[in-house]
Amino acid sequence: MTVASWLAVVTVASRLDPITTLAVKQRRLLKGHQGKVLCTDWCQDKRHLVSSSQDGKIIIGLDNKVTVYPLSLDEDVTVKKRAVGTHTSYMSCCTFPYSDQQILTGSGDSTCALWDVESGLMLQSFHGHQGDVMALDHAPSETGNTFVSGGCDKLALVWDMRSGRCVQSFEGHESDVNAVKFYPSGDAVATGSDDATCRLFDLRADREVALYTKESIIFGVNAVDFSVSGRLLFAGYNDYTVNVWDTLKCQRLTVLYGHENRVSCLKMSPDGTAISTGSWDFTLRIWA
Repeated sequence: MTVASWLAVVTVASRLDPITTLAVKQRRLLKGHQGKVLCTDWCQDKRHLVSSSQDGKIIIGLDNKVTVYPLSLDEDVTVKKRAVGTHTSYMSCCTFPYSDQQILTGSGDSTCALWDVESGLMLQSFHGHQGDVMALDHAPSETGNTFVSGGCDKLALVWDMRSGRCVQSFEGHESDVNAVKFYPSGDAVATGSDDATCRLFDLRADREVALYTKESIIFGVNAVDFSVSGRLLFAGYNDYTVNVWDTLKCQRLTVLYGHENRVSCLKMSPDGTAISTGSWDFTLRIWA
């Protein structure tokens, strides 16, 4: 995709974006965790969040097992937990790519794997990274059969879930890739790295098309996500901030301050009206 094409896509899409940089402020402070918040996600009702932390209540990742917990308010969820599969090193990330019947995982053993939740069988394995897999994201299309992973080998790899083959490899980062996220259209991938930069790779052009950086930014990136239109790129950093970038112009539009330790995760709400951030300061914050 050419720069002119990106301009057309982003300009049209920006009219549909509920969240704008002029209005983004902290709206809620969520406390309760007694440890570092590691990940968060929105429920489809657009009103509730789920989060995990190192406080011992529930830890997702950092062990070798893929464990599924059925959610219920009426009983102890740990009673019915089920170990689906096991990596040979810690599990760093996971997502449900199609439905709650399959789970996709990334691990410190340099592999990703697709598991059947009911049987616990590994449906497909993905070998190609030369270092720990730190992040993954499934293509936004419901019929999509691709996902992207980022790792400590400084690479972002795009995979065919059916064949298990790596179909594209993107390089350019100078340190670990900690975060990956598909552009809303599925035509590009954003990455965040310990090298203090975010980058945008176009899948059709098979190359890097944008670099998000400033000389004053010297801390690593832990998490990235787009606004619903793709006009804005949100990135969480080790210096406790969230930087908001113009996707096309590669300009930083604003900085969100409030956390008191590194921002470890962030997620745009399904309707695009708010963004949640989690931090090692034990809190989650809602910005809108």
